[in-house]
Amino acid sequence: MRLGASLALAWRSIRGHKLRSTLTTLGIVIGIAAVIAFVTLGASLQAGVIGDISPDDQRNSYGWASDPDTEGGPLAGAQPVFSEDDLETLSDDEDIDAAYGYMPISTQALVYEDELSPQSDALVAAGPTYIRDDTLEEGRQFEQGEREAVVNPAVAGQFEEDLETGDELTVALQGGEQTSVTVVGITETSEGLSPFEGFEPSPRVYVPTDPYYTEDAAGELPGGEAGGDGDAGGGEGTEGDEATDENAGANGSEDDQAMADARFLAIVVEAESADEEAIDRAQESATTYLESEDSDAGELLDDDLEVTLQTSTELLQQLEDVLGLLQNFIVGIAALSLLVGSIGIANIMLVSVTERTREIGIMKAVGAQNREILGLFLAEAVILGVVGAIIGTILGLAAGYLGVWYIDLPLVYPYEYVALAIVVGVLVGILSGLYPAWRAARTDPIDALRYE
Repeated sequence: MRLGASLALAWRSIRGHKLRSTLTTLGIVIGIAAVIAFVTLGASLQAGVIGDISPDDQRNSYGWASDPDTEGGPLAGAQPVFSEDDLETLSDDEDIDAAYGYMPISTQALVYEDELSPQSDALVAAGPTYIRDDTLEEGRQFEQGEREAVVNPAVAGQFEEDLETGDELTVALQGGEQTSVTVVGITETSEGLSPFEGFEPSPRVYVPTDPYYTEDAAGELPGGEAGGDGDAGGGEGTEGDEATDENAGANGSEDDQAMADARFLAIVVEAESADEEAIDRAQESATTYLESEDSDAGELLDDDLEVTLQTSTELLQQLEDVLGLLQNFIVGIAALSLLVGSIGIANIMLVSVTERTREIGIMKAVGAQNREILGLFLAEAVILGVVGAIIGTILGLAAGYLGVWYIDLPLVYPYEYVALAIVVGVLVGILSGLYPAWRAARTDPIDALRYE
């Protein structure tokens, strides 16, 4: 019997029992669909996250000091130990292009045109290069020492009238103090600009560490008086208030002291290039200095605190590892479903052999060979497996597309898994149909013709 004839007979048998054939392949459909859907979501999420790392960000190392046994992502257990002097020393290092502090500042509300919007942790103090040009929808980066800010669309669009560059925004800090900022830029998206912020969209106002964090830190420190009222603190707001040089000198001294006392929760160290060796040199130089007695951070580090410096790619590797574990978990569950599906095919094929015993006897009586009977039933099992794999693949791709569309991620189809699904379907069909087909082929024609 030719292969085409065997496939035609097998297909006719499957079509003759549509409901039974459908239920038989259900386990394979579910297993393969689950694998394809989850792998599509994982590949799309990975592409979306890694795609957010711009070439400029690839040379950045994000650092914090915490207990080395602390579990969690960036800033987990972080303590504010990095001083402005530490950052200036690191910036002068030949292996480091720039270094600046990072500090989230607690807020109560944002006020624009007498409209108040409650917001906590909306203020992020950092260096100007934290706002990369390719992340800006309009405007420019803020400048260090200026009362300027860059906001994201979540902040710009939360008032009745949208914020635009050049507008004044008032920020109410925890404790009741208020400070004002001039919006000079708006980012393209509301997602976090670094692993410190996570990747969830959230309202954020980015300001320079000088003066916003140094003044805020001075207000919180014992005896500090420079913080709080940003309008009175300096910069653009001191117009006409030149009472005495003595007072100005005193304010300058307080500002300098505040700058020296301010400790940052985290730092960003920029290597000279995105080259791996350059990044390693920058991380090694920064770690060596920060953990030495020459640094202010070194004085606060002890056995319970250790400096960690990692790039975005290294930090995202942890996310990829978690995704890998979840993917393996889903594949394990899907493997159980495939096992159930293969048992279902074997069971149905055994039933089919029993039902068609007399037919097998007639075929052998007219000259059919054992290998032809074997091929006929094996073809039927393989067709069930392949059909289940194809339907499962289509459903998995559709579920993956809907999931990616709902989460708003770039769609990435894992085509290698599509080919793997077809191979799995064929293997499941062969393995599950092998014994029933062998049993059919070994049927004695005389006994088969007597079978009722």
